[in-house]
Amino acid sequence: MSQTPLFADRTHAGELLARVIQDVLTQQTIASGIKPVPIVYALPRGGIPVAAPIARLLDCPLTIVVAKKISHPENPELAIGAVTTYGNVLWTDQKLFRFKDDTKLREVALNKAIIQAKSLEAQLITACPQVNAENATAILVDDGIATGMTIAVAATAIKALSPAAVWLCTPVAPQRLLPWLEQWGDRTIVLETPEPFWSVSNFYAEFPQVDTSEVLRYLQQQNTMGPMDLSE
Repeated sequence: MSQTPLFADRTHAGELLARVIQDVLTQQTIASGIKPVPIVYALPRGGIPVAAPIARLLDCPLTIVVAKKISHPENPELAIGAVTTYGNVLWTDQKLFRFKDDTKLREVALNKAIIQAKSLEAQLITACPQVNAENATAILVDDGIATGMTIAVAATAIKALSPAAVWLCTPVAPQRLLPWLEQWGDRTIVLETPEPFWSVSNFYAEFPQVDTSEVLRYLQQQNTMGPMDLSE
């Protein structure tokens, strides 16, 4: 079943999300009298093109936090959990673990996901700025949320860095998932919550794979470019 695209591409979605996040930050500053110090954390690879316009508009650092799904040993498309390069692990419904030699296979699946996460991080980390998350507002961004596992475990990793707040931000997610997502951060910002929700890609007119060179380009550009004007 096809659905009407809500966004032209990831950059378009990021520009829309950037305006909303900026408005919320402004309102928070007015209410508290304290201007938050934002840092944008993207989930690579797909979260980077969405996060880049946000970091540019806020004129703040853009960096990454890598999380990978843990695939079921007998069905690679089925996620049974997620893990970060920091070692944070989040498992999903235990009913999915009904296969022989449960503990051993779980360990194999977990180790495979950790290796994938560390490999991706190694490719990207040299383009990331040095940031100090302590007392900052960590704005965690992905291009969409289907199950919430990767963004939730990523939020757990960022919380350990002692930020003032962790925001979970994405263009699109299922409405039914919002109450669950709220437990993982201090604020959840989602532009669209369409139902039925089949796949994140359905809500983009263009949703190509994002390669490593493209991610590196976004990270490097943010280190050298000024803020983006999205007022028009």
